[in-house]
Amino acid sequence: MEPEYYSLTALFVGFAADQLFGDPASIPHPIVGFGKLISWGEKRLNKGKYRFAKGAFLTLILVVGVFCFSKLIINISDQYHPVLGAGLTAIIVFFCLSARTLRNEVRMVFEAVDKSTEEGRIQLSRIVGRDTSALNPQQIRTAALETLAENLSDGVIAPLFWFVLLGAPGMLAYKMINTFDSMIGYKNDRYLYFGRFAARLDDVANFIPARLTALLMLLVSGKLSKTGFVLSNGRKHASPNSGYPESALAGILDCRFGGSNFYFGKIVEKPYIGTNDREINTDDMRQATRINQHCEWLMLILIIIPLAFCI
Repeated sequence: MEPEYYSLTALFVGFAADQLFGDPASIPHPIVGFGKLISWGEKRLNKGKYRFAKGAFLTLILVVGVFCFSKLIINISDQYHPVLGAGLTAIIVFFCLSARTLRNEVRMVFEAVDKSTEEGRIQLSRIVGRDTSALNPQQIRTAALETLAENLSDGVIAPLFWFVLLGAPGMLAYKMINTFDSMIGYKNDRYLYFGRFAARLDDVANFIPARLTALLMLLVSGKLSKTGFVLSNGRKHASPNSGYPESALAGILDCRFGGSNFYFGKIVEKPYIGTNDREINTDDMRQATRINQHCEWLMLILIIIPLAFCI
């Protein structure tokens, strides 16, 4: 069997495992380890002068380090036996994707808020960075769907995109970049300078995947007519990338995202995406999670079939 077949097989096995099992709570997750490394470095470097340079140094060292280390281990495994290398690649793919877990978390938010607003707030706080303590049911459901759309890009499409370009090591490097952004990529007093490089690197890493995600969402929903809506609303978001998948979902569901929210005790005004301020309901969640899953499989097909024919 050609080495490329081993790689494609590993991709499919890792993808299928994520679809079936999600993130296993009983197994240590490498992304948690990434977070601990970032936290360790941030506590020691984010003080005194030259915070931007220190943050950039830490970001580059860990991103390049995880890429080189994982590539070395995979190469050694391949030399011992291609099946061993493929198995390691499949495990990396499994851990780098978060498709099933994301859909389950959003589903649980809707189930929780149907029981009580407070339960919905608590459940939502597991998957968003904003303050959920004062959100009403409509805001809780809206935030869950915004997160579902944004993390389809960050948690599935972007890792697969970087797998195509740089293999499993590229996938891990992307997850390190994304973890940096989620931890220190904020414009507050603590991270304004230290996290700026990481935030910009995350913007670059997600530029194509975010727009690709929006296109896939429109394709699987049969709503390519909403392309103009996505292009005009996607750039309204403070993030250069997050607005595109969020706009795609808002256009598909004919609803409105955005508005004011609290982050780290400060109010942040987000422009509205869409104009139909209707009530979000469970049927919207079901449609949105179906769209996510269809996008995930379409992305896999777009990767595997062309590469298989080229081998």
